[in-house]
Amino acid sequence: MKKNVSFETALKRLEEIVDEMENGGAELERSLAMYEEGIKLVNFCTAKLEEAKNKVEMLTKSGGVVKPEPYKDRSRA
Repeated sequence: MKKNVSFETALKRLEEIVDEMENGGAELERSLAMYEEGIKLVNFCTAKLEEAKNKVEMLTKSGGVVKPEPYKDRSRA
């Protein structure tokens, strides 16, 4: 997977993989490769969603008053 891929691009590719696997017909090696790619995409998308959630939480924490705070990537700590 490319390093600068967007969440939307990764999600679209994941949907393509799911569609192709649900339709069947792929040989075992191709199915395994798609599954592996899909797992990587799921992990990437999950991390991006967690990052977005953390940013939203930072903006809404100050007793209902929106107060931006510097973002600290907690997943890399």
